[in-house]
Amino acid sequence: MTSQLALFQAAVMQSWNAIVITAADRAAGYPVQIANSAFCTMTGYTMDELRGRSLKLLQGPETDAEVIDRLRACLREGRFFEGTAINYRKDGTRYVVQWNITPIRDEGGVLTHFVSVQQDISDRVHAQRETRLLARALDAASDPILVTDTQRRIVFANTAFAEVSGYPVSEIVGKTPALFRSGKQGDAFYAQLQASLENGRDFRATFVNKRRDGSLYHAEQSISPITDELGRITHYVCVGKDISERVVMEKALRVAATQDALTGLYNRGHGERLLDEAVRRRTVERPFSVVVCDIDHFKAVNDRFGHPAGDRVIENVAHILRQSIRSSDAAIRWGGEEFVILLDDCPMEVALMLAERIRARVQDHVDEEVGKVTASLGLAMHAHGESASQVFERADAALYEAKRGGRNRVVVAPSR
Repeated sequence: MTSQLALFQAAVMQSWNAIVITAADRAAGYPVQIANSAFCTMTGYTMDELRGRSLKLLQGPETDAEVIDRLRACLREGRFFEGTAINYRKDGTRYVVQWNITPIRDEGGVLTHFVSVQQDISDRVHAQRETRLLARALDAASDPILVTDTQRRIVFANTAFAEVSGYPVSEIVGKTPALFRSGKQGDAFYAQLQASLENGRDFRATFVNKRRDGSLYHAEQSISPITDELGRITHYVCVGKDISERVVMEKALRVAATQDALTGLYNRGHGERLLDEAVRRRTVERPFSVVVCDIDHFKAVNDRFGHPAGDRVIENVAHILRQSIRSSDAAIRWGGEEFVILLDDCPMEVALMLAERIRARVQDHVDEEVGKVTASLGLAMHAHGESASQVFERADAALYEAKRGGRNRVVVAPSR
């Protein structure tokens, strides 16, 4: 029996948890009778300073009064208690304590003591508060943020992500990012993403994602692995930015740089680049031809009917050009009422047929205000060793020959 008592005493005094035993004397404030080293270390008081004193001395301004009221009720009624509150050490510093109190009765059932097992959970509470703060900060961020586990299941999505994707957070968490795939990016793109993440590397790219309503948006996203203390990947965090407006603007700028505003055909600057490229690509097996087209008597149209009517005639002729050529060909508004058509991989007989089709369709078109207009066309096949400017000059000379010959004609430039 003595050895068992010694074992119990050693267990209490050497326990890692703070343990304190008080008398069940309510009038005396439940004075301390025994406190182990862990309790003394936690509170900053020695056993001599605690003996016979009430543990009220650990309470302070930020101790939760509701918790203390519940504690007192349990002590009065001899019931088990469990709670968490802020206590104060001897030096006045605060700590967060989690403790339970068990009533002790003698053989006759009389309440004689209370034994309390306590833990300083300040670090844990601080970490939990930091985690909650971080979660609030991530949720308040203006950029969309996702966090997934290693199985790609989403464990966190902030409000910004919910807003841009159209999904409520409750529908996102637990799913995988495949939910947002638009089908606009192929398997090779996602294979590269997978390889980067599995090798612990960041992956940055512009994603074309799908919203809940099926509409698409462009997101510039950076995905990074998160590792634990041992360097093992535990999660992935994705920070994005909706760049749909920027993509639209950049597309508009690209269009403006290559497209004629009135007709939607290529503009002259882009057309000159296409002509240079065609000359570089040209082979004996893959000839190309150049057609220069000009609306006949266009100045008279402008003078008589005004510039709005003239613009409409230009638009109509541009539409005829687009409808008359092949998908591999390029129609260019060269300037004013003049157009250039680049006929790719096109022998002379096919080029002449296309040019005649354009001439005939322009002639057959009737504008409600202006009536009929015609066009003259010059055609030149690129010769080996000929520069872009040289083939254009030959087609242009053929055009003027067509005009001198009575207009509404197609003239083929002599071969070099």
